[in-house]
Amino acid sequence: MTDPQGFSSISRALLVLAAIAIILLFVKFAAPILAPVLLAVFIAIVSLPVLRWMTQHGVPKWIALAAILFVLFDFGSILALLVTSGLEGFRENLPGYQQRVELLSQQLGTWLEAAGIEGSRAALPDMVDARKVVTLVRATLAGVGNTLGVGLLVLLTVAFVLAEASKLGPRIKKAFGASESFQAKFDQVLESLSQYMLIKIISSFATGLVVWVLLWALGIDFAALWAILAFVLNFVPFVGAILMMIPPVLLAIVQADLETALLVAAGFIAANTIIGNVLEPRFMGQGLGISTLTVFLSLIVWGWLLGTIGVFLSVPLTVVLIAMLDANESTRSLAVLLRTDTDEPETTEDK
Repeated sequence: MTDPQGFSSISRALLVLAAIAIILLFVKFAAPILAPVLLAVFIAIVSLPVLRWMTQHGVPKWIALAAILFVLFDFGSILALLVTSGLEGFRENLPGYQQRVELLSQQLGTWLEAAGIEGSRAALPDMVDARKVVTLVRATLAGVGNTLGVGLLVLLTVAFVLAEASKLGPRIKKAFGASESFQAKFDQVLESLSQYMLIKIISSFATGLVVWVLLWALGIDFAALWAILAFVLNFVPFVGAILMMIPPVLLAIVQADLETALLVAAGFIAANTIIGNVLEPRFMGQGLGISTLTVFLSLIVWGWLLGTIGVFLSVPLTVVLIAMLDANESTRSLAVLLRTDTDEPETTEDK
């Protein structure tokens, strides 16, 4: 079967797949530049309602923009300072942790040999090498400097996006000849993304706060560092809730005992269950309309394409991709495959 232009349905599908492959290769090649720009765009999407509210209440646009940038800069600086000081303190305490780890490994090796596993006492100390942890901490501290440089680039990009935000809609409509219905759908997607990211920021802050109180109450070292880690990893679907729990649980075993580690793990599970599975869906509604499988695959694909930033932005990037696919008749079937509901696209996301 052929269409009026002489292309069969199979040929058209192959052309679409080839175009997608070329776009993916371009995104992969341009990731060092594209990833920070995309992060800045989504930060601007979250900040845009604040900018509009301030200007509507009589605040000059340049003052409102300067205030937003000041808050973003201060927030990023405080996070960088807390992370750097926490990692430095963790590195200084590593010798004491190493002694405790060696003692625990000997005790575990003795127990394993008593259970019939020969050579455990000799093998475990080699498996648990604190020097690898020191190397990892040093690499992370060295990466903080690069992160600050990327942060300044992101902040400048946010400033330019917010300054031009009111003109972007008419420019897109004029450049691509977008219809009124497409423009309305595009605005709806932006509003949904803004709502999603705002709620995600609030829930991540709540998760970090709960983690800090829990670890502080149990006397676990560097509670603020693990709280920031929880705040950041809460943006990562599925695996973020697991990854944020591993370092403080291991530290609780080394610093305290197994019972304290179990309390830490239980506290993390309770916080993620209540905030992520009860409170977030209550405020987000029915979700962004993408299936669980799509969310998981997007985590892998965007992470491969854009690196760490792609992992954190996997859900909003997928929502934008679905909206773009849905705008074209030849790619609408792909958008339908990625949605949860094949009848009506939703407007918010379920975690």
